[in-house]
Amino acid sequence: MEPQGVFSAFLDICQIPRESGHEAEIGAFLQNFAFKRGLVCRTDRVGNVIIAKPATFGMEWSPTVVLQSHVDMVCEKNEESLHDFSKDPIAVYEEEGWLKAKGTTLGADCGIGMAMQLALLDATDAVHGPLECLFTVSEETGLDGARALKPGFITGNILLNLDSEDEGEIFIGCAGGIDTTARFAYTAAAVPEGSIALKVSISGGTGGHSGDEIHKDLANANQLLARFLWKAQQQYTFGIAHIQGGNKRNAIPREAWALCTLSPSDLEGFTNLFQCFSVECRAEYLRTDPELKPEITSTPLPNRLLDADTCNRLIAVLYGCPHGVLAMSREIPGLVETSTNLASIKMEKEGEIRVGTNQRSALNSARFNAASRIEALFCLAGAQVTHESEYPGWAPNPNSPILQKAIAAYRRLFNKEPAVKAIHAGLECGIFLDAFPKLDMISFGPTLRGVHAPGERLEIASVQKCWDFLLEILKTV
Repeated sequence: MEPQGVFSAFLDICQIPRESGHEAEIGAFLQNFAFKRGLVCRTDRVGNVIIAKPATFGMEWSPTVVLQSHVDMVCEKNEESLHDFSKDPIAVYEEEGWLKAKGTTLGADCGIGMAMQLALLDATDAVHGPLECLFTVSEETGLDGARALKPGFITGNILLNLDSEDEGEIFIGCAGGIDTTARFAYTAAAVPEGSIALKVSISGGTGGHSGDEIHKDLANANQLLARFLWKAQQQYTFGIAHIQGGNKRNAIPREAWALCTLSPSDLEGFTNLFQCFSVECRAEYLRTDPELKPEITSTPLPNRLLDADTCNRLIAVLYGCPHGVLAMSREIPGLVETSTNLASIKMEKEGEIRVGTNQRSALNSARFNAASRIEALFCLAGAQVTHESEYPGWAPNPNSPILQKAIAAYRRLFNKEPAVKAIHAGLECGIFLDAFPKLDMISFGPTLRGVHAPGERLEIASVQKCWDFLLEILKTV
């Protein structure tokens, strides 16, 4: 696969565990990479790494360019997968021009950006001025590495972010985000004598990035599970022993399930209701989620249930909680302005159910308004609500000097105009401006699809084009 240097570096990266919050091993790899090549390398207190490379001959007086990617990846896998993200390498394979991973996320977000940086640090034939390759930690869980950057850690005033996912598009703005978490306290209740237990599950959803793909009307497994439980509650009396769905705040949930108990006399009606619901769901999501799999199975009787009051309030609020696009941009046609993601339902702590949501918007006021609306809804349901991990958007600058150079470079290489866009996903660029207000930035990358979910794939041919584009920009800065 070409370019060989980029793909070689990417496959090396795939051997190293790098879940958000557990980036020590990839950080050590980067430091060792620099040491072996005699390159200056520095780290900060949170684990961000910067590797500097001198200019090539004749380019010594060019301005320093910062290349940036994040080292962590979203670690999602199919329910049947035995992959252990803490130690197992990503099982990469090629299929019809795309790189994929077996049963897990691929980690090309942003592993392929890292790979281009490493290939450039290794390259002997690239023409460029002074380079600073910045690798930030914990982007996927709250942009923590970017938040921790201190003035002086980078010296360049031009930054190329390599964390975008559509070759031929240059991004000059992004949405900001905020997490809204609701916590329900519950007490344990006894299982009625003579009950039977059923596991109601939704799996096989397409899933995906809750920013880039929120407008695609993909199935949200949490929503679908709540929809059935609400419908069943209108006809039958049942209890819930456990409920769980989704995982990461920035991923559309693909799987959710609930362990329910009910009277044997209600088994046939409850099951028939679910089968009708299953047919409805598959028909509604036939095009977006063709592998959607609603399923109901018998299971051993649990030891205890959620108390009935908490159960009723939880079902109602999950069913009523919005998910998806809240507003479209009035300035940029086709761009999502504001959205919300019903991301996760977890019972990891005894006596507590935690529901995670994430709101995004290019407008600060709209982002906080969306978060407040979600807060109000869950407060009505009796939950304790908190907001975390707020980060700003990145306001577009169509007059950016590096943007003009990039457009000209793309035109020279491919004899066509690149698309200049803003993105609904979050990028670290907005946060960088807090510590480095003089930065002139753009973001670009090769074509990725299905990021943040198993099935994530990287278009191989787009990597060569992106690499050529990067080299052409660096020649002219």
